[in-house]
Amino acid sequence: MSQLNFAGLAGGFSLLGLLAATPGALGQGQGLGNSPYSRLGLGDASQNLGGVRQMGMGGTGVAAPNGTNVNELNPALLYYTNRTTFEAGYTGQFKTLRNNVSSQRTGTGTLGYIALAVPISRSWAGAIGLKPYSTVDYESKTVNNGVSNDPDAQLERQYLGDGGLAEAYMSHAVRVRKNLVVGVSAAYVFGSINQQASTRVGTATLPLALASRSIYEQQVRYTDFTFRSGLHYRGKLNDKLNYNVGGVYSFQSQLNGDRSTNILREDAGGALINASVLSSGEKGKARVPALSQVGISFDNNRNWSLNLDGSRQQWSRFKSFGQEGGLSNIALSDIYRGSMGGEFTPDPTSVDNYFKRVTYRAGLSVAQLPYRPGGNVLLDRAVSWGFGLPLPSASALDATTVSLGFTYGRRGNTDVLVQSDGSNERNVQESYIRMQLGVTLNNRWFIKRRIE
Repeated sequence: MSQLNFAGLAGGFSLLGLLAATPGALGQGQGLGNSPYSRLGLGDASQNLGGVRQMGMGGTGVAAPNGTNVNELNPALLYYTNRTTFEAGYTGQFKTLRNNVSSQRTGTGTLGYIALAVPISRSWAGAIGLKPYSTVDYESKTVNNGVSNDPDAQLERQYLGDGGLAEAYMSHAVRVRKNLVVGVSAAYVFGSINQQASTRVGTATLPLALASRSIYEQQVRYTDFTFRSGLHYRGKLNDKLNYNVGGVYSFQSQLNGDRSTNILREDAGGALINASVLSSGEKGKARVPALSQVGISFDNNRNWSLNLDGSRQQWSRFKSFGQEGGLSNIALSDIYRGSMGGEFTPDPTSVDNYFKRVTYRAGLSVAQLPYRPGGNVLLDRAVSWGFGLPLPSASALDATTVSLGFTYGRRGNTDVLVQSDGSNERNVQESYIRMQLGVTLNNRWFIKRRIE
């Protein structure tokens, strides 16, 4: 073990190694439920897809105004907030990971987001909130037999990662002229990402289970401000049909980072034998590329809407601490995402039939992953549906809506890649069902109540 090359270990801290899990050894994860692709960049990015309403419509909503939910996907849509609105969402997920020889099931649940929107005047509204920016959660283990010309030797590599970033934001929307609204959002991004790559070697005289482990460990803390702008225009096609056009631009940001790296040695039981500090408090930056989103929506201003969204993000420009591809040392590619969805409420004013007041939502989406194994494009394809359930106690002054959103999707594939040295690397496919429970409280503040 003393001959291990830690520079090579760090450089080999690659996603292909992470994906090439042996049968039954995909490991147990937390947070996202073990997501190998969260090794990329800063993790699984939120991609500014909004809350529970947008989730039920396939992640659409850039151009879809709504007066019940907090419209933070496009800050310009906050203008349509007609009552003080508080919204919180809880997210759960079940997932199956598989390659061509093994599979693993996992699940998780966590607070999704919180937001508060307030109409300030007839032409101005604002909001504050907290939501995920990115999430890292993966664990994988590979075992190779017959190393260093020793048929009895075994080399085990293990990759671990957890953590992620969150953003606390403040947004404002202002109507600048009839039917035209602009919005801006400023967010403070913060959090840390922890990663490990470890190896141990077993021989005929020292079984793998009794061998010590050498670990390359790094932790990076990120903090900085990011900015987003939005635009929305609403017009009429005829007396019964409206159209909406929206756009969001999340500016490229330079997140300040503080990195620490260590080399650890643990015995077979996990007890620390020794530790060496490679760096502590190293300053650097992560360049997060700009995100462009556009959308078009149609509605009848009463009980239905139909939406179509598209987005692009240049992950090929991503760097962390001056390194292309970031901490994974994997070159990333630009990604595109397309989605369509809508919602329908049979009769929002129905008194006799509660289910006619329920809002029904559905959508489809397809997105590229920034990882291109062997130059092949990996896709994330999903179908979504959801419901908006108003509580019967709603009045002109206050109302409560419970929303449910569901997404079933698959990303990646189980292809086996043949490397230049003749070895095989296995991709991983994730099949997931994601659920979100949201509660929205609407109330008219600052109204003097009269006593008859």
